[in-house]
Order: sequence, then structure tokens, then C-alpha cells
Amino acid sequence: MPAYRTLDDLKVDGRRVLVRGDLNVPMAQGQVSDATRLERLAPTLRELADKGARVIVLSHFGRPKGERHPDMSLKSAAVALGQVMDRDVTFADDCIGPTAEGVVNSLASGDIAVLENLRFHAGEEANAPDFAHDLSDLGDLYVNDAFSVAHRAHASTEQLAHLLPNAAGRQMQAELDALSAALDSPARPVAALVGGAKVSSKLDVLGHLVDKVDMIIIGGGMANTFLHAQGVEVGASLHEPDLAETASAILAKAESASCEIVLPIDAVVASGLDDGANAQTCVIDAVPHKKMILDIGPASIAALESRLKKCKTIVWNGPLGAFEIKPFDVGTNRVAAAAADLTVAGRLVSVAGGGDTVAALNGADATERFTYVSTAGGAFLEWLEGKTLPGVKVLC
Repeated sequence: MPAYRTLDDLKVDGRRVLVRGDLNVPMAQGQVSDATRLERLAPTLRELADKGARVIVLSHFGRPKGERHPDMSLKSAAVALGQVMDRDVTFADDCIGPTAEGVVNSLASGDIAVLENLRFHAGEEANAPDFAHDLSDLGDLYVNDAFSVAHRAHASTEQLAHLLPNAAGRQMQAELDALSAALDSPARPVAALVGGAKVSSKLDVLGHLVDKVDMIIIGGGMANTFLHAQGVEVGASLHEPDLAETASAILAKAESASCEIVLPIDAVVASGLDDGANAQTCVIDAVPHKKMILDIGPASIAALESRLKKCKTIVWNGPLGAFEIKPFDVGTNRVAAAAADLTVAGRLVSVAGGGDTVAALNGADATERFTYVSTAGGAFLEWLEGKTLPGVKVLC
């Protein structure tokens, strides 16, 4: 990964610093229901404020498509951010124009303000130069601390960085360092665990990873498609028979790249996806015709625990089964716990993110024991696909 600028490269005392954060947080009844993204943004804001910067936070919320929607205002997120930081946070009812200028001009060194939803203006998602110029008029420096939107070439993530001296925030820095350690220059052997429902959503990920890692562990509904491609009867399980040839091609590519593909050797099956369903375990080639594969079985769990002990790095994306419903969370929980234990013991670098991964690892009480868990969804997946992220490239 090319070198990028960080907060250490900026002199911020008395300067107006525009910080692209991610305040697109879960809400319930008008209140923030999960402050994780705010908590991860706080260190950058606190450092800048403590160094005397006038800190102006930029973010989107939801998909207002260039129009004002009161239920998509960032005001509640700004209040919650102040609570997380235990500091006063001013809110501006617009992100450009006289209202935003008035709030920014009123800030003293060390003050923090949040500007209204960027996507209330169509120029944000259009990456419009005039909108980016209007934003740049409010600042002297630009910091991107929102890896979760780094895959978007929007005005606040890409265009704005061309107009002001720029750097990565501490969260972005931690994310990029973790990702680089996982795939760019990893300790080997390297395993990638890729789960989820459909192969079709992870084709580019798998195609890129076979040339990067030593082993790909495939789980969830995706594994069923690969098993089907190998002639294994998967019963009534979710799978994509029309992608059998594609799965076979990935298997062949992996073999030529000396990348081992690991599939389940046994499964937990049931007639339906119901809480407390009457589940049974069977070897993978003996799935009953009307049953669904909903989790990996104990033999698969033991095999993966053994394999992880031989690895030095793991990249994790997606669950191994229908983890949201008991008893089909066991496989994901057990393997996640094994990876977490090895990480704490200093034997494994573990990086995870994307899709349902954070929820799955939270359910396994493993998140805090992984080396790094990304809250980014699309950006994490595009990184796994080997794509250049515009919001990162512009910081280099």
C-alpha cells in the first residue's frame, strides 16, 4: 500500500480542520442506538481539538438523494457525539453557505462542530467540483477518518482532498495499517475465511484472494454452491446451482495458485430456519433430501480450530452459518473464539469486517479480542476484491 499522510504531518493549531467522519449510525425513535462509529471517530476529533484546531465534522446520513428530510438530519448524531466525547459539540443546520459559515466562524481553538447531512445536497454524491469548493471554503485542512465511505468518489471523500492539504485520521490510519498487515505484507501462512449466503456477491473477493492467501475457508450458503459443484447433494439448502461452473473455475484457479479451499466435512441440518429448530448433524455427503444445511458440524469446527493453530494471519468476512438463529450460531461462535484466543496469545493476526461479520463476532464475544474489526461494509469488500479506493488513493 502506498505511503499516506497522517495527523503527524499536519500543523493544526488555530486551523480550521474539515474531518470527514461517518455519523451514519443506527437510530431508534430518533436516538442513536449504536455509538460504535462515534466512539471510533472520537480519538481523531479529540486529538485535533487538544492541539488547538477548530474541528468541523462532515458526514452523510441515509439516502436523502439531494433533498432535505428532517428524519435524516445529523442533529441527533451530533448530540450523541458530544456525549461520547464529553464535550460541547455545536451543530450547523447546513453544510455549506451562510449558516455553515456562521457556525465555523464562531469556533474557537479546540471547539468542535458538526455540519448538516452532506447528502441534502446533490453535489455530494455527484462529486461536484462546485460543491467541493463550497466545502473547502470552510476549512484550511482536510482529514478523512471514514474508511467506510472510502470506496465512494464523492465530493467530501475524493474531490475535497484535492483542494486542501490532507491526511488520514487515526481511525483511517488504523484501518489501513491493519489491512496492509493482513494482505499486503502478512505473516504466513495466511487464511481467509469467507462466508455468507451467496457466491454471486463474493465472486470478485474469491477471485482476488486465491492469489493472495494460502487457504480459503468457505462457509455459509456459499459453501453449499461449492459442494454442489463437486457433486455433493445439499438437500433443500440455499445454493446457486447456476454458478456451479463458476465455483468449479474458482476451485481450479485456487489449485493452480496452490491455495487450499476448505469446505465443511459435516453439517448441522434442519427442516427450517426456526429458533430452537430440531437440528441434527450429518456428514456432508449424507444431507437428507428435504433438510437444509444451516451450520457447520463439530468435525468441521475441530478441523478449522486445528488449521487456525498453523496460521499466522486470518482475514475474516462473513459467518459460517445462520448465526442469527440458535442453535445455528455454534460454528461461527466456536471458530471465532478460537481465532480470538490465538490472537490474544500473540500467535495470530486477525482482521475482520464487512457485511454481517461485526454482528457475528459480537455474538461470539470475539470482537474485542481480534487484532482489528472494521465497521466498514462496502469499502472492506472492495478492498478484499483488490480495488483501488478513491478516498484512500487521494491521501497518498
